[in-house]
Amino acid sequence: MTETERMRALCETLNKWAYEYYVLDDPSVPDREYDRLYDELRELERETGITLPESPTRRVGGDPIKGFERHTHIARLYSLDKAVTEDELSAFFTRVKKAGEATYTVEYKYDGLTVCLTYEGGAFVRATTRGNGVEGEDVTAQALTVPSFPLTISYPGTLEVRGEAVIRLSVLEKYNAEHPEEPLKNARNAAAGAIRNLDPKVTRARHPEILFYDVNYMSESPVSSQTEAREFLKREGFKLFPYFKHCKSPEEVFACIDEIEVERRKLDVLTDGAVVKVNEEGVRSDMGATDKFPRWAIAYKFEAEEAETTVENVLWQVGRTGKLTPLAEVSPVELAGATVRRATLNNYGDLTRKDVKLRSRVLIRRSNEVIPEILGAVSHVEGSVPVEKPQVCPYCGSPIREVGANLFCVNRACPPRIVQRLTHYCSKNAADVEGMSEATLQILLEKRGVKQFSDLYTLTKDSFREEDGTFFEGFGEKKIANLLSALEKSKKIPLDRFLYALGVEGIGRVAARDLAAFGSVEAVKNLTFEELVAIENVGEITARSILAYFADEENAAELTRLLALGVEPFVKAHAAEGRFAGETVVLTGTLASMPRPEAQKRIEALGGVVGSAVTQKTTLVVAGEKAGSKLEKAKKLGIRVIGEEEFLAMLG
Repeated sequence: MTETERMRALCETLNKWAYEYYVLDDPSVPDREYDRLYDELRELERETGITLPESPTRRVGGDPIKGFERHTHIARLYSLDKAVTEDELSAFFTRVKKAGEATYTVEYKYDGLTVCLTYEGGAFVRATTRGNGVEGEDVTAQALTVPSFPLTISYPGTLEVRGEAVIRLSVLEKYNAEHPEEPLKNARNAAAGAIRNLDPKVTRARHPEILFYDVNYMSESPVSSQTEAREFLKREGFKLFPYFKHCKSPEEVFACIDEIEVERRKLDVLTDGAVVKVNEEGVRSDMGATDKFPRWAIAYKFEAEEAETTVENVLWQVGRTGKLTPLAEVSPVELAGATVRRATLNNYGDLTRKDVKLRSRVLIRRSNEVIPEILGAVSHVEGSVPVEKPQVCPYCGSPIREVGANLFCVNRACPPRIVQRLTHYCSKNAADVEGMSEATLQILLEKRGVKQFSDLYTLTKDSFREEDGTFFEGFGEKKIANLLSALEKSKKIPLDRFLYALGVEGIGRVAARDLAAFGSVEAVKNLTFEELVAIENVGEITARSILAYFADEENAAELTRLLALGVEPFVKAHAAEGRFAGETVVLTGTLASMPRPEAQKRIEALGGVVGSAVTQKTTLVVAGEKAGSKLEKAKKLGIRVIGEEEFLAMLG
């Protein structure tokens, strides 16, 4: 037997034992036997200079990385819409019924960090976070320290699988006992912090694992149901949570949810609900997806944890639009694994409607890792007094404008407004200036008068120096260099993210993407009110906001400055010519020849635009097997419909 053959044999045996230990929880050999073969393999790798793709030695945490690289997923990783009442879940079942006959699957909803693993030709090549669903962060080095997934599989094509990185409650308890100087607050944050830590050794020390639950993309022989996807994952050696039910009716789903709500309290894994999915791919295809969620799946969230506390004080925060939001300082209380000292309300109207007063006892709720929300007053005491409505901005003293239940500072130069505008511009889904935090922007405003987006691009190394020549406290040469590099990198920015970064009221990421289809900032600037409201995700109020933004001379001057400083918004290149040039195409039903993401890519490569719903703008519908409501709507609107055979002919 050659050295390489011996290494392959050792890898096969060690991976089998690891699968028994980490996935099946049923080890067949003592640890010392595993260690003996592991040491032999490591010595052979040292002597030969070869490390096989399936070698378990790849899982040892390496040196810290400098930063996370961005990676585009092959198929979009959607998040899930949520239901918190039985009525909302019943409405989901009604929508499914309109699309066709379906069965359902029910699983636990884990509370960790979503990760996507990619395999090519049977070998693990990459792990990424979900990110915004289109692109995430490459966390391969961190994932390699997790022993609960296979490095090689039998599937020969390209594969993306989804899982949730979690830290078991017992593991968290043990970690905190061993690290009393810096305990981890809760299992969810601990898992996210482990995977998104630049040092893989930290990841390894926290002992996360990944529980897999879905196939995101398959280049060959794609699965046609959730039950098939689960069987595939199990067959390939991925770790699955044991609970999985296939239900034939909504009544069976409700029964499973009742079961989960009781049993989840006994689990060693943090969960906050159940995931309900349509099982059949054909019905899924007809239901489609929004920009954020698949319409064929929903998360049923259990009642969030609540607690009582006392309101000590109310502060007023000013956002980038000038809106004042009341933030209550409350007596410390433990809630959902964290110590809560602050809780929020939506606006002044919300504060009065919920009868919140200083020194009153209130009920607060914390879920989804957001700032806890005040649900309402529980009781008042003798010292309870109403919260005064601000008459002027608490930060700049400018007049307050009242619009419905909201209060607004009218001063565009109000410092908190400036900082929030800059923070929004630098955020990940906007200009993505890595490292440019709200605290840093606050310092730059105070010390360097940075107020406009364009001011950021005039910063130099010396901009971070005090009068005596030393750098600002907390800033070193490396940090400053990284910030300046990130600013330079942000100049090349996709048009949709640039439009979103400008912070025009009403323009979210979806509307920004629709506007970017017009090709340039100038083209968007010249759109009329009628043209704007005709866009699917732009209503009348947003249309007026867009017109007002571009009519403002100060905004026009800022856009000119940005372009002069080298900011270059660009549109992702589409084929100018091709069989689908000028076509807005909607796919419905199941295609036998290829998965939908591949069909979408090929349409776009030939000049077409792929939509998720049939609208007046749709020019072509491709109908596969079990096409449903989208096909019917296309026929009613007189839109051209083709079958898979004609579609393949157009692809050539």
